[in-house]
Amino acid sequence: MVRRVLGEAATPLTRLAELPGRGAMRVWECAGPRGAETLVLIHGVAVTAELNWGKVLAPLARHFRVVAADLRGHGDGINAGSRFQLEDCADDVAALARALNVRRFVAVGYSMGGMVAQLLYRRHASLLSGLVLCSTARNVRESPMEKLAALALPATAAALRWNPILQLVSAEVLGMALLGHVDDPATARWARAQLSRTTLAAAISAIQAACEFTSDGWISQVDVPTAVVVTARDRIVSASRQLELARAIRGASVHEVDADHGMCVNAPQLFAPALLEACWSVAPGRGNRRTLAWPDRGGRPSLPLP
Repeated sequence: MVRRVLGEAATPLTRLAELPGRGAMRVWECAGPRGAETLVLIHGVAVTAELNWGKVLAPLARHFRVVAADLRGHGDGINAGSRFQLEDCADDVAALARALNVRRFVAVGYSMGGMVAQLLYRRHASLLSGLVLCSTARNVRESPMEKLAALALPATAAALRWNPILQLVSAEVLGMALLGHVDDPATARWARAQLSRTTLAAAISAIQAACEFTSDGWISQVDVPTAVVVTARDRIVSASRQLELARAIRGASVHEVDADHGMCVNAPQLFAPALLEACWSVAPGRGNRRTLAWPDRGGRPSLPLP
């Protein structure tokens, strides 16, 4: 069933899309202008597509066709099974694109979704016309704290999987910690409701997969236009690590925003123009629109890295 959701300008449609041999996933779609480039938006850990991207769908859809989906184990995504794997998420996105008759698209990934986007290039390069990587990195296992987390998470994930009571606990508390403080009470209630649609067990398993991820050995091979949106005050993925990702990809442009990891929810007025600018920079024939003046933006002008 297709459900229309009220919104401004470009109104998104949402439905459950059945992927043969894989399962069903919640999909949000905005048609955008006729003939527009397609963006496929890939959300981060514990959140849903609606929570991660809901506040920027309208501005993006004025210029692009936009598709966003709940990843496996999250919201109304495909059942993740006994083990969450980022590779499965990348394959799900590729299967969704084929099911929607999308021949090529720009993969736009946020946090863990940025890792999935990198894997899309690794596993399904022929589908990609560009990459936009937001608040993400080549890996998150270099600091002592992150290495400790990577060691502790497998046991935690196993305990959650095998305890029937713990399996019912939602990812609300964990997700709110990742998003940071939400000033607006209505937005906070909406965020908690969205986070409650993912179990803590699934979120922990996804974090474990993110901690195991590394693209160090192959990310330099990326040969599609790429933009990196850097959250300069990020507590979860340091800005320095995000910049290392950008430097590893030849010709990648940087779009810096003075915000924390949860800007998709906490600061959409900063996120939307930076994201739109990044998407313009990689879309065919639109690279000349990369540097724009945004009166409310808390970031710096975009600059290609040397």
